[in-house]
Amino acid sequence: MSRIIAIANQKGGVGKTTTAINLSSCLASFGKKVLSIDLDPQGNMSSGLGVDKDEVEYNAYDLIIGNAKIEDCICKNVIENLDVLPSNINLSAAEIELIGVDNKEFIIRDEVARVRDNYDYVIIDCPPALSMLTINAMTTADSVLVPIQCEYYALEGLSQLIHTIELVQERLNPSLKIEGVVFTMYDARTNLSLQVVENVKDNLDQTIYKTIIPRNIRLAEAPSYGMPINLYDPKSTGAESYMLLAEEVINKGEEDD
Repeated sequence: MSRIIAIANQKGGVGKTTTAINLSSCLASFGKKVLSIDLDPQGNMSSGLGVDKDEVEYNAYDLIIGNAKIEDCICKNVIENLDVLPSNINLSAAEIELIGVDNKEFIIRDEVARVRDNYDYVIIDCPPALSMLTINAMTTADSVLVPIQCEYYALEGLSQLIHTIELVQERLNPSLKIEGVVFTMYDARTNLSLQVVENVKDNLDQTIYKTIIPRNIRLAEAPSYGMPINLYDPKSTGAESYMLLAEEVINKGEEDD
């Protein structure tokens, strides 16, 4: 049975898409079959994994408005063991088109259910907003992984995200849980990064991953080459960190089973 993990934080610029891209790719490099679903209209996860998001025939938008089935939208073996369901800017119109549609919260869930057994992991990149797309990701997912940037306002908005997750648990997906928090953009040279980590640990009753993702120039460069970090520069600290995170995610899943 595959594990479906939504990567969400309504705050932008926290390393959400970077985490979605690199966690997907590192899981695939461990021999896991992975489907990466891009539910962010910016489509950065798609292009970061090497998919030309404007050239594909069907994408997440076609899926949501019922124009195509999930099988038509998946780009196969974009990287070994990794398939991608891309998105582009058209997806930003989906919210409006879904007004008045019955069961619109479950469109992605019902489609993913048809292919779920083909994969070990399904990773969903959510938009940086608590929108209908994010709700769709949360009704589909088994758990939510929350990237938090090591900066002063890190906790701002987090309680809102946790409240949204609780509402989805209550009303739409009782089995949804918080996978855990992962710290990103950690700068060992500043006391602030350390304080943020300590502050979150003290104030947050959530699982926190041991792996902390550093600020790393190679991580920032990789998407412009359409490559995840473990292919772009496997020896960089960014690549090593995401490999460790993937290992933690795999081990956590085995413990939970």
